[in-house]
Amino acid sequence: MRSIVEEDFGTPARESDQLVTLTIDGREVTVPAGTSVMRAAALHDIQIPKLCATEQLEAFGSCRLCLVQIDGMKGLPASCTTPVTQGMKVHTRNEQLANVRRGVMELYISDHPLDCLTCPANGHCELQDMAGVVGLREVRYGYDGANHLSAAKDESNPYFTFDPSKCIVCSRCVRACDEQQGTFALTIESRGFDSKVAASMDQPFMDSECVSCGACVQACPTATLSEKSLIAKGQAEHSITTTCAYCGVGCSFRAEMQGEELVRMVPNKDGHANHGHSCVKGRFAIGYATHPDRILKPMIRKQISDPWREVSWEEAIGYAASELKRIQKTYGENSIGGITSSRCTNEETYLVQKLVRAGFRNNNVDTCARVCHSPTGYGLKNTLGESAGTQNFDSVMKADVIFVIGANPTDGHPVFASQMKRRLRQGAKLIVADPRRIDLVRSPHIEAQYHLKLRPGTNVALINSLAHVIVTEGLVNEEFVRARCEVDSFEKWRKFVALPKNSPEAMQEVTGVAAADVRAAARLYATGGNGAIYYGLGVTEHSQGSTMVMGIANLAMATANIGREGVGVNPLRGQNNVQGSCDMGSFPHEFPGYRHVSDDTVRASFEKAWGVRLQPEPGLRIPNMFEAALDGEFKGLYIEGEDIAQSDPNTQHVTAALQSMECIIVQDLFLNESAKFAHVFLPGSSFLEKDGTFTNAERRISRVRKVMEPKAKYADWEVTQLLANAVGYPMSYQHPSEIMDEIARLTPTFHGVSFQKIDELGSIQWPCNEAHPEGTPTMHVDQFVRGKGKFLVTEYVPTEEKVNAKYPLILTTGRILSQYNVGAQTRRTENNRWHDEDRVEIHPHDAEERGIAEGDWVGITSRAGETVLRARVTERVQPGVIYTTFHFPDSGANVITTDNSDWATNCPEYKVTAVQATRVTQPSEWQRRFREFSEEQEALLKGHALSDVAAAK
Repeated sequence: MRSIVEEDFGTPARESDQLVTLTIDGREVTVPAGTSVMRAAALHDIQIPKLCATEQLEAFGSCRLCLVQIDGMKGLPASCTTPVTQGMKVHTRNEQLANVRRGVMELYISDHPLDCLTCPANGHCELQDMAGVVGLREVRYGYDGANHLSAAKDESNPYFTFDPSKCIVCSRCVRACDEQQGTFALTIESRGFDSKVAASMDQPFMDSECVSCGACVQACPTATLSEKSLIAKGQAEHSITTTCAYCGVGCSFRAEMQGEELVRMVPNKDGHANHGHSCVKGRFAIGYATHPDRILKPMIRKQISDPWREVSWEEAIGYAASELKRIQKTYGENSIGGITSSRCTNEETYLVQKLVRAGFRNNNVDTCARVCHSPTGYGLKNTLGESAGTQNFDSVMKADVIFVIGANPTDGHPVFASQMKRRLRQGAKLIVADPRRIDLVRSPHIEAQYHLKLRPGTNVALINSLAHVIVTEGLVNEEFVRARCEVDSFEKWRKFVALPKNSPEAMQEVTGVAAADVRAAARLYATGGNGAIYYGLGVTEHSQGSTMVMGIANLAMATANIGREGVGVNPLRGQNNVQGSCDMGSFPHEFPGYRHVSDDTVRASFEKAWGVRLQPEPGLRIPNMFEAALDGEFKGLYIEGEDIAQSDPNTQHVTAALQSMECIIVQDLFLNESAKFAHVFLPGSSFLEKDGTFTNAERRISRVRKVMEPKAKYADWEVTQLLANAVGYPMSYQHPSEIMDEIARLTPTFHGVSFQKIDELGSIQWPCNEAHPEGTPTMHVDQFVRGKGKFLVTEYVPTEEKVNAKYPLILTTGRILSQYNVGAQTRRTENNRWHDEDRVEIHPHDAEERGIAEGDWVGITSRAGETVLRARVTERVQPGVIYTTFHFPDSGANVITTDNSDWATNCPEYKVTAVQATRVTQPSEWQRRFREFSEEQEALLKGHALSDVAAAK
């Protein structure tokens, strides 16, 4: 628990080896060179009045409230814009300054509503505070003349209100939009008395370029920009710091509370991943946690055609355990398994895999990382020695060349994207490799030097041609390679990529990227200074996903772009705890810490700690579970927090496998698509209702803190523990901190991790152990984790998913800013105002050929199935490629994706599906069946029998 109002030192901190000593109000102070007078004073508890200044933004000097006197300097300079100098003598308080400040404040108040008692910012308004600080007691100017008091409110945004009558035109909101978010959606329109804040071309916020990140709301010193939740509920009484449960950035937030009711989420300025910034999801889209769709009572049923029956926790757990034991007795020990979630905490994930290995007595455990970043683990483990990214997010601020491959940061990882854009505005060069023109290619004050618009499925061909240029043009950092890498593997790789078949000229027919652009991009990356690679699912979700990750690592090693700040290989993880779910041993072949189950020494350590014999053979991956289920050999599945029926490829194959099982246990917040095939439903808990940790894309372990009691009685880890006890494997943890202590004892990279240490440091990046007691921001500094870096040959093998006359287009998929993953959370918020359905993007040429216009229904048919989506005709996609998102279950995006997968990890090839698109007038047959089935399941949820449903129809 902490204070509602965070301390603000007025201007950003400066880093400098040079220290400056000055005198402020007779007190000698020493600060780094470049520090403002305002900050120097605040650091020593000397508060100078301010309105336009905040340490989140660069000084602006417009409010004239922070004026000071400096010996030897004319006039009254603004303390926010005046840097300290050696020997400077500053006076912050005297009669002249007091009179000037009161006069300035009087002018502000003369055109400001005096409704403090009913204002949502009452008690937390900086204007109100400063009026008191400067001693304002009267306003000599009346309201008879022109003023702004009748300016109309803009209520268009679902999350915040803009009340221009309260605006003091301090520009903080404009600067926050520019400096923090980088959208440049706000401006100060007109001059003098007519000056006002305007969104885009003086549009309502909802119609403007605003992305609702909340930076403007956070920056506003008055109630001009206010959260609607704050207006409705009033001021919070306390706050608790926790970690966002959306994407892999892992933003830190202060949950501001009234008792057990959440008032608002405020980004924590001390958050090591987000530094006080946020996006529309993390800041505002939290209504799902208290949504009426949440199921708060356990339920069971014999068949999926039976109505659900609410039961006690004891009955539900007992029934689930008896079914699992019955299945194992009937079909064998390997006939059941579990799936962990990248939305749950590390501690919860650890318990699920422990339950499967020790309680179910097999290794049939897998996680959703299988279908997103499993190639990252495989590729980086084999080349660099560790299955994770090499840097922290702040490292990007020292990058000179940023290479984004198969990622869309502004939509998928928006807070980090804002930091990346800030570095690009400072002058870093940008290379984007993506089949689609993502926003990062060109946005305000940013333009990629090269957009390598490759054909989907040709990543490895592109990376090999880039490597060809670096090798054949003498751009390899030979000194680094000889000192840090396996020379034999390097020579083998060098010989391979130098082959003429890998040249940009030979590969341009494959990739569709001009050879000249490939050569220029390769030279820029190799010679442009610090080169940092950031990649996403556009790299991993391919049949050669693991090969491409190896190719990226090869490129970084060959150019010495690894092992220091500003460089590295950086996977942008999709969900909040994808990294953590992998770290915790969720794969069937690995214990926590990425150690193989066949390793006798490792297995012995877990056997000793857990008190059972463990299987030395890897268990079933998710796709293998489906196949075994259809073969009648896999009959029971415990799913915590995942929705495989919507998220996994070839939906009809997945649902057929689910229907063939005898006991599916789903633990979740809502009756998701997988739960419609379940026999036991165990209510889950949101991130607001639990303690634990998440691990973000930069290996940063951050605390998740309970701000309210679990609405369904138990946190997720407690439910897993109840199930473990019921199946006969006892667990007796009293708190998640005890689970982390066990993880630390058994996992070398976590030896130094504890809740206490995280609380002390704010967060920790693993490895954190005896060698790295406070964590590891940058990996592979002196040597690679595996010792010497290993180059691996990356032969390009075309995908089996090929276009032909029947399926002439390539479908690729991705995300959009306002929605998240399968949409279970964001679809239950006002974020639907921005994106209420999945649409298919199609190039004007392809649309014209097919008679498709904007908004038409388009039938998309693949070798796996068919669905129907509305068209968005756009040049963001190239001819021959169509694109859609997958946030709504009835869109059926994964009905048409196939079973093709990565050769090493079975990560599905979501990004390459051969399809045909035609104009249609009605939903697909699958969509019709889906809607009927969903209606039936909703009726069964209410306790109605199918006979009643049929009669009603």
